[in-house]
Amino acid sequence: MALPRKQLVSLSDTPFYHCVSRCVRRAYLCGYDRVTAKSYEHRRDWLELKLRRTADIFAIKLCSYAVMSNHFHVVLHVRPDIANAWSEREVVERWSRLFCGTPFSQRFIAGEPLSEQQWAVLRRDIKCWRKRLMDISWFMRIVNESIARQANKEDKCTGRFWEGRFKSQALLDERALLSCMAYVDLNPIRAKMANSPEKSAHTAIKYRIEMLKQGISDCSGLEQFVGITEHGIGIPYRLKDYFALVDWTGRCIRPDKRGSIPDQLPSILQRLDLDMASWMILTTEFEKRFQSWVGSDHIDRRVCRGIPVEKPPCSLSRP
Repeated sequence: MALPRKQLVSLSDTPFYHCVSRCVRRAYLCGYDRVTAKSYEHRRDWLELKLRRTADIFAIKLCSYAVMSNHFHVVLHVRPDIANAWSEREVVERWSRLFCGTPFSQRFIAGEPLSEQQWAVLRRDIKCWRKRLMDISWFMRIVNESIARQANKEDKCTGRFWEGRFKSQALLDERALLSCMAYVDLNPIRAKMANSPEKSAHTAIKYRIEMLKQGISDCSGLEQFVGITEHGIGIPYRLKDYFALVDWTGRCIRPDKRGSIPDQLPSILQRLDLDMASWMILTTEFEKRFQSWVGSDHIDRRVCRGIPVEKPPCSLSRP
């Protein structure tokens, strides 16, 4: 039986989560559907843009994403530090970009006076909205509902577009985060939709590469790579090291590219003490190997203590 989302998400254990949403009846989100002989390629643009715009509003940043034909992957970094730093006005303004708000919030934005009782009601709403703006369920709801409405309008139909419940995996340590990000960014290469990361359309890594070519390092909606620092909050690797790792892994996955694979392991794998065989298993079988929690043995045991599961999660210590 599926666990409630509140038992799968614990910010005290990790702020990083891998989420997957799939279309119902294996319908095509985008690309060319041979059954209907229609192309839905433009919907990939819809979803990629919606992911980045939603991340700009939420206190949730995108580490990686990949929009495929009938599903999409996204690795999210929940940032309570950002949400808690917002003023009351910032929370209301952000929520108003998603919904109409309440009569009191509309008056507040317009600069109209509020009574003491009205302020009390609005502050209660603001507290609720602040929590929702760092909630992955609300993030996925905003993204999925918007795309479903657009697609149903285009198809001139009604009904469910996405499967009712998105899948989530908690990424409990650096190994889990790194392997999952690479797994997501390399989805088009594994599916033989592209032969290199820079040609993998509708992925975070391609977007980062395009922005860097324009001299832009702070990509809209995406989390920053901060390297190894004591106080940096972001992705704990250097961007150039991650690019090198994904490129190296992509060459390993594609048989026609293996002649140009460097002999030495990428520096990130050496730091995390991961050998080539283990790394290739992680980046090609991540969803198959792992369930709701991904991390080393001792972290898995700590997180699962008190959670009613019949079977403990697989560990990165035994790929």
